[in-house]
Amino acid sequence: MLPLLILLTLLLAGDPGGTSAATPPPPPQPNLPIGVNYGANADNLPAPTAVAAFLASKTTINRVKLFDYNPTFISAFANTSISVAITLPNSLLPSLADKSTGLTTAVSWVRANLAPYVPATNVTLLLAGNEILLSPDPNLILALLPAMRRLAQALKSEGFPSIRVSTPHYLGILAPSDGIPSNATFRAGYNTKLFPSMLQFHRDTKSPFMVNPYPYFSYNPQTLNYALFRPNAGIYDPATKLNYTSMFEAQMDAIYTAMVKLGYGDVEVAVGEAGWPTQAEAGQVGVGVKEAQDFNEGMLRVCSSGKGTPLMPNRTFETYLFSLFDENQKPGPVAERHFGLFNPDFAPVYDLGLLTDGKSVAPNPSPNPSPKPSPKPSPSGGGTWCVAKNGANSSDLQNNINWGCGYVDCKPIQTGGACFDPNNVQAHASYVMNAYYQANGHTDSACDFKGTGTVTSSDPSYGDCKYVS
Repeated sequence: MLPLLILLTLLLAGDPGGTSAATPPPPPQPNLPIGVNYGANADNLPAPTAVAAFLASKTTINRVKLFDYNPTFISAFANTSISVAITLPNSLLPSLADKSTGLTTAVSWVRANLAPYVPATNVTLLLAGNEILLSPDPNLILALLPAMRRLAQALKSEGFPSIRVSTPHYLGILAPSDGIPSNATFRAGYNTKLFPSMLQFHRDTKSPFMVNPYPYFSYNPQTLNYALFRPNAGIYDPATKLNYTSMFEAQMDAIYTAMVKLGYGDVEVAVGEAGWPTQAEAGQVGVGVKEAQDFNEGMLRVCSSGKGTPLMPNRTFETYLFSLFDENQKPGPVAERHFGLFNPDFAPVYDLGLLTDGKSVAPNPSPNPSPKPSPKPSPSGGGTWCVAKNGANSSDLQNNINWGCGYVDCKPIQTGGACFDPNNVQAHASYVMNAYYQANGHTDSACDFKGTGTVTSSDPSYGDCKYVS
């Protein structure tokens, strides 16, 4: 067997191809559109038609990603507002990649498995396999890009030019590094022999480069707050002078940096999978309903609200949360069976503000929070401020901190910051709540925080800690 890099060089060069008990925090912003992975490796789930009707009529979820091309599932979404991404099996890729017969195979597949359901079902993505680069089979890896090209050609020739072709990648496509985004590159070999051609394909076809960033698989007890979008000291990137307080954002910017280094920073990035389990092995630190809620709320803020990441600000990302339901028949560790957002009866496992009837949507301080209030609060000199009520439940106040730090600059309450002392939840929450209040029009509703905030005319600033006014 030829070494992998030689095989990559030969095949890619030769393929011209074509183209908790505490009260839940307020959700990040009600009614944010979001996608979800719909897996069905379980024996207790509702029928696909019921799922489709629920998503379309009761939630703000506007797209689903299927892990196969089961016609029952595809047709269930016919005549709904939900767009669908369907996945071709890894095993099909070599036949699609064949130079002489691959295009014919791709056309036949499109006619048999896609054409009967479109346009009644709004299929928007074809995914060529799943995390192919994890495969130990170099021939499968070599088939990936040629198969994507053949699929794109077949879609165009069969009258479906708006359906895009992509493939989800695991984060191991990046070379091992120190976690500093600016140091990121794609793995050796892939960096020169695979991804330049693949990113050119995405540019040519206006399709997204899809990644599966999972802080859950990279965290440890020391980095839990960093992984869950909770207040933390962060990771400083000396090259960009940016401080990352979210592992997810650092992972996204690492991917973006690797793309930029190859000259493809203009290609859209999509999130194929990301989530956090509600159960795992006994004694595992950092897993539970509250942790899953905090992570997914943070990811919604980054991907769907327009906040973006430090290197990709003010952007939204096509994103698919993992996952719609727990899947009780999945093999592997306990966590694999407990990523679900909804129970089989469609009741939310926890509140992300995804139900349109309002039953799971907690009040938000403002319908349009500003993602970028002033990073350097100026000394206050009058007016009104928002602070935590005396006697407010500490868990509720911590929830306010966790949520608010997704929208305001929390560096002053982190270690070494001007407002770190007194190091208690009442003081820290007051700072965060006020920063949010001031950035959102200093209205009473922006200081509500589910009844834990109060407006005051007394300046709460002290020493070097200056509250915005």
